[in-house]
Formats: sequence, structure tokens, C-alpha cells
Amino acid sequence: MEKEVVENLWNGDRDSQIQAAMKLSRLRSKQRHKLAESGAMVPLISMLHSKNYEAIEASLCALLSLCFGSERNKIRIIKCGALPVLLNFLHCRSQPNTVTQMTLVAMLTLSSCNANKVAIASSGAIQLLAEFVNSSCSTQSQLDAIATLHNLTTCQNIVPLIVSSGVILSLLELIHRSVKSSQLVEKAIGLLENIVSSLKNALCEACSDGRTIRMLVETIEDGSLLSKEHAVSMLLLICQSCRDKYRGLILTEGVMPGLLQLSVDGTRRAKSMARELLLLLRDCRNYSSRRKHINHELIERVMEEIDSKGEKLGDTTLRLIEEMLAKLNA
Repeated sequence: MEKEVVENLWNGDRDSQIQAAMKLSRLRSKQRHKLAESGAMVPLISMLHSKNYEAIEASLCALLSLCFGSERNKIRIIKCGALPVLLNFLHCRSQPNTVTQMTLVAMLTLSSCNANKVAIASSGAIQLLAEFVNSSCSTQSQLDAIATLHNLTTCQNIVPLIVSSGVILSLLELIHRSVKSSQLVEKAIGLLENIVSSLKNALCEACSDGRTIRMLVETIEDGSLLSKEHAVSMLLLICQSCRDKYRGLILTEGVMPGLLQLSVDGTRRAKSMARELLLLLRDCRNYSSRRKHINHELIERVMEEIDSKGEKLGDTTLRLIEEMLAKLNA
């Protein structure tokens, strides 16, 4: 069967090539990798240039199956010239949605390989991916675009290119208008934290949007556990960047209830950051809030407990926080 698949990919008519690509996708892993060694990627990539969408989809499916479990094949696909045609698919909006969705999956898969990241970033892919983040495409397409950009942020040299694409504003818009507990917000705010923690000017750009702090506070209140972790990390970065400027703004948005709750039942990382942010916010007096006035004496008692106990919050501290939350929610 393997010889027949290779022969049809190289020399068959269009229908034979489509059938061969589909058969390749169904082969066992060892057989697929053997076909990759024999040069099957070249005719598969050639099929991507076809005007026949069935051939394009069959080729994309086969290429994705060759990527599975093989970093070498991911590198080969880029080296064999797949990237320009994939970018053309992302740019063209008149093709079937299945082609666009499979292309995004291919970009996500290829970007997971460290050796491919610079080539993908320098190809112009970042700008196209950024356009999918806050577009009217399917949620899955948005998630794949965000995940691909997330893969690229692991290469520090690529982060400035991501920032210059305008994706920060797109992410902020997406988070602002989405349900804070959704998977989309979780992935978007995770990417946003990655970006702003890597570059100071990225943090400044995020802070320049007047809704950012409120959005982060809302995420701490209503987001998933992971979203809350990313949100408190960003608030901590913002406060640390200029405490005098941002402390009052953060408090004015009513962060205390969510922050205190997070210091008790957040993830391990979120708890640590929530307590650190509480310490940065502790000395502010007479600020307005969207919630009722906070009992400052009780805050000071909680802060003193956190100061003295550090990471080891005891029953007394937890009781004080519960008392605080009861007063805030009364």
C-alpha cells in the first residue's frame, strides 16, 4: 500500500492524489513517517496549490497526520515551501471555512516546533493571525489563532513583532466583550499576560486603554481559576510598574473582595500574587469604590497577618478574610 500511495501522490491524476492523501492519513504512525522519508511531502504541498478544495483539504489532513509525533516532519513541511500557501489561505476569505480552519490548525501545529518559530514570525503570519483574534470567525478559529501566537511568544525575539501587530488591542476588545468565565477569555488573557510580562512597552500599551483595569478586576471576580491567575498577575505588574499612579485606580474599581477571595481559594500562583498585590495596595485611604466602604481597620489586621505569616496563612487569617468578605457582601 505504501508504494501505491507514493506512486499516486507523485504521478496519479487529481482523484488518485486525493485518495492517496486520504489513505496516508489513515496509515499507522510508522508507515506515515516512512512515507515522509520517501519525499511524500513534496506532492502533498503541490496539491495545496490546486483550485480543487477537496484536494486541498485532503493534503492538509495528510500533512497534519505527518506532523503527529514528529518534530522533524514539522520542520520539513516548512522547508518544503508550505508556509506561503498557508498564509495565502489565511488571507483569502472566499474559500470554504473548513480550509481556513484546517490552515489555522496547521499553523498551530507547525508553530509548536521551536525550529519553525522564526520562519513563521518573519513570514507575515503574525499580522494575519492577529486579525483572527477579534474577528467574526468561529470560536475555535479564534482559539487556534491565539494558541499559535502563544507558541510564538516563547521566543523572546518574536514578542516585539507580536506587539507591533496590534494584537494587544484585539485581545483587550475580545476579553472586554466576552463572558469572563469562557475558555476564549482564559486563552486570550493568558496570551496577554505572556506579552505584557515580556515587554515594558507592551504593558504600557495595555494600560493606555482605560478599561483594562476594570476588565482585569471583573475577570478576578468572574473568570475561571486560570483566568483569575492571569488577571491578578497583570494587575500586580501594573501596580509594580507605577504604584503611585495605579494603586488608587485599582482600588477604585473595587478589587478588594475578589482579591481577598483569590488569596484564599485561587491557584497556588494566584494566591501568592494576590497577597503580594494586597500588600502593595494596603496603605491607601479614603478611596471611592463601586462597592460599599471597606472597614480599614479590618484590612490592616488582615495585612498584618499576611505580613507575619507570609505564605503560611493560618486559621486566624482565613477567619479575618471571611469576616472581611462578609462585611463587603453585606
